[in-house]
Amino acid sequence: MKSLENVRNFSIIAHIDHGKSTLADRFLEITKTISKRDMKDQLLDQMDLEREKGITIKLAPVTMEYTGSDGKEYILNLIDTPGHVDFSYEVSRSLACCEGALLLVDASQGIQAQTLSNLYLAIEHDLEIIPVINKIDHPNANVELVENEIKNIVGVKSDEIYKISAKTGEGVQDLLQAVLKKVPPPEKIEGKTKALIFDSVYDNFQGVIAYVRVFSGSIKRDDIVTFLQTQSEIKPGEVGIFTPKRHKQDVLEMGSVGYVVTGLKKLQDCKVGDTLATSKEAKPLPGYKKMQPMVYASFYPVDADDFPTFKEALEKLSLNDASITYDFENSKALGRGFRCGFLGLLHLEIIQERLKREFDLDMVITVPTVAYTIVLKDGTEKEIMNPAEFPDPSNVIEIKEPWASVDVIVPTEKIGRIMELIQAYRGVYKNTEYLDPTRALLHYELPLSSIISDFYDKLKSASSGYASLSYEVLDEKRPSALVKLDILIAGETVEAFSKFVPKDEAQHEGRELVGRLKDVIPKKNFLIPVQAAVGSTVIARENIRPYRKDVTSKLYGGDITRKRKLLEKQKKGKQKMKQMGDVDIPQEAFLAVLKK
Repeated sequence: MKSLENVRNFSIIAHIDHGKSTLADRFLEITKTISKRDMKDQLLDQMDLEREKGITIKLAPVTMEYTGSDGKEYILNLIDTPGHVDFSYEVSRSLACCEGALLLVDASQGIQAQTLSNLYLAIEHDLEIIPVINKIDHPNANVELVENEIKNIVGVKSDEIYKISAKTGEGVQDLLQAVLKKVPPPEKIEGKTKALIFDSVYDNFQGVIAYVRVFSGSIKRDDIVTFLQTQSEIKPGEVGIFTPKRHKQDVLEMGSVGYVVTGLKKLQDCKVGDTLATSKEAKPLPGYKKMQPMVYASFYPVDADDFPTFKEALEKLSLNDASITYDFENSKALGRGFRCGFLGLLHLEIIQERLKREFDLDMVITVPTVAYTIVLKDGTEKEIMNPAEFPDPSNVIEIKEPWASVDVIVPTEKIGRIMELIQAYRGVYKNTEYLDPTRALLHYELPLSSIISDFYDKLKSASSGYASLSYEVLDEKRPSALVKLDILIAGETVEAFSKFVPKDEAQHEGRELVGRLKDVIPKKNFLIPVQAAVGSTVIARENIRPYRKDVTSKLYGGDITRKRKLLEKQKKGKQKMKQMGDVDIPQEAFLAVLKK
């Protein structure tokens, strides 16, 4: 192990698609951590979905050895982080293990909302910030404009901003030297061993593998170490670093970023943010707040016989992604399934895609919702994720919903349209900052339920694709004028269609829903009413007309009373059928509601 003075722990923070993974590739090449034969694009992005979508989903640590211009041998620990807003929790965990961060900005796009969000995270962790402008060789690059943006926001001089092309490698060597000079080495902390767990994965043969940053002492194989949260003891079967594959070592020294094979069989036993220590009485390192799901949706297998496979699939996915939560749920309409919690809509989409690809499962997914708090008349509060759990309205005082602080960067000529859009989604305006003469930063507060609808698509459309969005959920939920909208088919409430909507939008939403359902529910031999209701009040209705059968076609002449008698008999039969007949709701009806 090199001297602690020659260790540098740093991360790259950027908006999605600003070249973060490409820069990591160039670092691996320059430091000769990866041979040219083994090199490939997005090397640290191991999942197929990451490569296809061109984004980083999971953080990935790697240790590189490099000789600086001063002739000294350095160890560089890079933790590659996601850029999408849904995975800011992963970014926060990465930054807690670093002393410095490269703030990467695309020369053709400038500072985006998630760039700012990640910058604030880095400042909170008191990291040394090195601003970098990437893609200077891009045809649409405007280096001078982006440089001025960075100077205004970060407060640095022009000569402190590094200009590179991660694709061609131009300027990357100088940037690496800047990391050695500007990022401080890890602080030397005396005392017994303490290591922060910043991630964990599950291996079928070795059990849970903890990703750690050692702050004091060292961890060797067969040392007895304790998880301070659970007070459970383990004897590591193996310790090592990432190169970027796991590389076994004899010891993890102070300042190291590496892994510990714990041998545990449940990922839940190794909590992210916990401290590994050699003393049970040691004071834990500052960890992370517990991850709370932001978006909830129910997953049901299309084929009921696939439920055991679906349950096993969720268990396996949760072993390598501790941010998924799931609870059993049973629906009259959809059968057995699970209510799942996610970090955001992209996270939901990733899990849905993995279920389909890795386990060959087709799923029905309910409308994504958030966690609401219901205040009852007796003063108690009840948290619900599913509108079907809503108690008797007469016993409810108010409904509270989560809100988020939202930053939107838009072209100045689009400000009016964007503000109208946000206000239509119940946004509360805070203030506006101008990054430069062409772009502005709008600060709003919005209900989280508005953000997880089609808000982002509408935002991109209204800004001609130029707007960027970042949000952070506020700590306290706020009372809102919401009502539970129920859909009744043939007089029976269908729980899967229930949802919370703003009170003044309930009638409009109800009319849209019943209109779509009228077109997809098949006819029967009796009239089927499709109704939208708030409590006991029906606010919208459509009728599905019955099939018409000509019962008088067999009559040939005769008295008119014979025809009337047959029609009356048919009328009574339809009334009886209406009381006893069942309405089958096809798959298309659920999809019609979900695809709004």
